[in-house]
Amino acid sequence: MTADERRAIEHDCARLIALYANLNDEARWDEVAALYADDGVMVRPTAPDAPTLGRAAILAAFKARPARVTRHVCSNVVIDVDSETTARGVSAMLLFTGAAGPLVGSFHDRFVRTADGWRFAERRGSLLFT
Repeated sequence: MTADERRAIEHDCARLIALYANLNDEARWDEVAALYADDGVMVRPTAPDAPTLGRAAILAAFKARPARVTRHVCSNVVIDVDSETTARGVSAMLLFTGAAGPLVGSFHDRFVRTADGWRFAERRGSLLFT
């Protein structure tokens, strides 16, 4: 793999992190779920022991949420490319909601290249403090 290919993978995976935050804040659930591989795993920072398995279940979980206004801020994104088809990433997360104070945590991600491009194989959130 060339340095340019590695940088392209890093960019594509980092873009997924930002796109996830923006689409989530806009409640565009079908598009959020589409960022996951078919067999992707989502672990919410607020429910670290309750993984949601598979794109269909992830979509259902998002659609079941009560309506709310949020703003996700993700930073300190670091992507490590494992191969031409897999990568890992970590990012800091700050979540603002209208009803509660900010939540501070992180995401640890695994990415996989699919026929549709890079997707989350696993998105594992955790809270550092609230």
